[in-house]
Amino acid sequence: MVPRQEVYQIHPLGWETDPEEERFKVSTLDYLSACTYNNYALFFKLDDVDKERIVSILKAGLERTLSQVRHLCGTIEKDETGGHSFVKKKDSAVQFVVQWLDLAGDHFPSYEKISNSHFCSTVLGDLSLWSVNPMTYGEKPEAHPNSSPTVAAYKANFIRGGLVFNMHHHHYANDVMGWAGLAHQLAENCYAVANQTAFPLWEPACIGFPRLMKEVAKSEEVDGPTSPERHPDHGAGVSLLFHLPKSKAAELKRLTMPNEGWISTYDAFSVFIWRTLTRINTPVFKPDMSAHLFWAEAVDMRRRIHDPKPPARIQGNVMFAALSDTAPVARPTVAEIISEWPLSKLASYVRQMTDSLRDKTAVNIRVDSYPPMSVLQTDHRDANITAANFGFATPTTYRHLFDCITQGVVIIYPPRTTFPGSDEGCEFAIFYEKALAKNLIDDPEWNEYFEYRGIDAEDAVYGRAPV
Repeated sequence: MVPRQEVYQIHPLGWETDPEEERFKVSTLDYLSACTYNNYALFFKLDDVDKERIVSILKAGLERTLSQVRHLCGTIEKDETGGHSFVKKKDSAVQFVVQWLDLAGDHFPSYEKISNSHFCSTVLGDLSLWSVNPMTYGEKPEAHPNSSPTVAAYKANFIRGGLVFNMHHHHYANDVMGWAGLAHQLAENCYAVANQTAFPLWEPACIGFPRLMKEVAKSEEVDGPTSPERHPDHGAGVSLLFHLPKSKAAELKRLTMPNEGWISTYDAFSVFIWRTLTRINTPVFKPDMSAHLFWAEAVDMRRRIHDPKPPARIQGNVMFAALSDTAPVARPTVAEIISEWPLSKLASYVRQMTDSLRDKTAVNIRVDSYPPMSVLQTDHRDANITAANFGFATPTTYRHLFDCITQGVVIIYPPRTTFPGSDEGCEFAIFYEKALAKNLIDDPEWNEYFEYRGIDAEDAVYGRAPV
């Protein structure tokens, strides 16, 4: 059944008097992100509401937001002087698609069904139905900066009992916290439209922060490394969703706290994940026990840049990767990760990794170019999307929709609720070897702390065999 769709071209508010062309330089850090599209889906529970009114609110909110977050309205183009820019023409518009899946009966999942599955991508089925194609996740020719890729698009999918609002952008335009700043700005603009209240302010400095730019003379330019390829030892992948209750996270922190010094809850659950994955996978991949495994974390630099401090909702990629093979910290061996180091020492290592960061750049990291048992964590805890009131509803949660699995990635989602007294904690999407998934799901030591919530996503490239 073909669902009803409406396609709108959203111009920024006041576009009629905009310049003929505006260019916003792609920053040094933007180039270090993956050359792909990101798509974050916000899930709203809606009771008996006027859905046409919600469409009007979203349209008006997008118009105002795109007039502020101006680099999203247009394409990425090559510069005559080298490099690339986000290019907005006077008549540039962003596609906004509204799809009425709720009119098709039980052909498509309801909000209740999606909620009961913990908002896993797998319950949605073919992600192209929920997306503006070809802007789904994955490194593809359409996302290459020399192909004039579209920067952003949006799709509102009405379902029985709710709404799935899919926000697409090229990764060069934003990391996850840049997107979170955009989502909160859009929510506040929508709230003001819905309630006829004052609109939020927007700092123009959120685009084009000069500290993130590094111009290099032509004479000093060199060829970069060859783009990394997927390591041949990886098989089919799957993303497994787990929940760590707040009480269990606190227990892990107590278990891991060193006698001297300090670690965070993040350090505690990070080393428990690393130790567990290493312990379970070592009998399968049989690494040299004296070898060093690759471990990395993507770290938001917004809190670490000062004089001047960037605006809270600064756009772009303001992140850095702390890498085990380049950080000035002594690395543990496989044997030390599994058991020879106490958890407190391993947690202190992670804390030192994070603290070793400086305001500098590094090459793009593709974790599945490393052998199996490598790990790259990305921390979404500060996104706080469930606090973004759109005027018609507040999201229950969000998901980065995937059907392309990069083994070794761990996404840390924030708790769905911060209600006092709730034991709801962070959720973790662990990108894993499909053939080995049962080993983790059924591990007794792991299950003392982490609750399995289902298969979050499957790799369409390798088929969808059951776990």
